[in-house]
Amino acid sequence: MHNITPAQVAEWAQQQSQRPVLLDVREAWEVQTASARTDALDVHMPMQTIPARLHELDRSRPIACLCHHGGRSMQVANFLASHGYEVVNVAGGIHAWSAQVDPSVPVY
Repeated sequence: MHNITPAQVAEWAQQQSQRPVLLDVREAWEVQTASARTDALDVHMPMQTIPARLHELDRSRPIACLCHHGGRSMQVANFLASHGYEVVNVAGGIHAWSAQVDPSVPVY
């Protein structure tokens, strides 16, 4: 499992044979506060729901995990990798996304 920066997400997505998933593992209020906009398939599953909802994730699609600063998404990415998913972690999370990709994304 690798870390990529928010600035690398678009390039990483282009290298994939299938449209990747941007898996946002933050709470609903966090997603409402600030969200990334990508060409990836955006999926929101709060971290604590992942084990019960694992079957909802397509194993054939690469996944980039995103949270606020990168800690929760790293844990989820490691969990998904241990279950055979192709996954990367977006280092720095939505906070870094605002700084590196889209300054219109609110910082909280």
